[in-house]
Amino acid sequence: MSAIARVWVTRARPGADRTARRLSAEGFEPLVAPLLEIHALPAALDLSGVQALAFTSVNGVAAFAALSGTRTLPVLAVGEATARAARDAGFAIISSADGDLADLAAMIRAEARDLTIVHACAAEPAGDLRAAVGDAARIRTLPVYEARETGVAAPGAWDAVLIHSPRAGRALAASLSPKAAEGRVAVTISPATAASLERLPFAEVRFAAAPTEDALLAALGKPGVSV
Repeated sequence: MSAIARVWVTRARPGADRTARRLSAEGFEPLVAPLLEIHALPAALDLSGVQALAFTSVNGVAAFAALSGTRTLPVLAVGEATARAARDAGFAIISSADGDLADLAAMIRAEARDLTIVHACAAEPAGDLRAAVGDAARIRTLPVYEARETGVAAPGAWDAVLIHSPRAGRALAASLSPKAAEGRVAVTISPATAASLERLPFAEVRFAAAPTEDALLAALGKPGVSV
């Protein structure tokens, strides 16, 4: 089996370009061919009575920031990458959970009880924050973007593929032929995302120890490791 050198980056831009830079710095050859693209959604924005904002992705921050000039509300971010995006967008009061929706829900239950919180998210979010928080706070779900499949073909030659989201995992499972998966490695953001690839005969399917890009790249390892 060959060594990992060429890594297919499937996430939407601009995140895909950030990932490609990190891969290049580690000595990989990134191949950016996004399976998804992000489209902002028009939203009826009503922040009356809202006491905080919740973000579960960098894309949610960007889409909300384009809709509203409000930067004074406290932000509850799912993880450090999302918190960084909020800081870059001009928000000043930011709390960050440890990287997944369950962590964010626990933080809200502990630190934001009884608040009215707008969750700016995807049209098809990966999880239900309102259900996870329960009656500890009032969560208003506000879809501000959607991810659409691009229909892009796989790169001609690649050794491993990075899958940053369950939605991208489903898109890959639907579009990639079994033959194209043979002898290659898939590295996914979560066990659930890995499970979506069961029909494909990858040489190996790995998943990140935590739902963060740092953990995803750690699961990929270093260039030159045989697959």
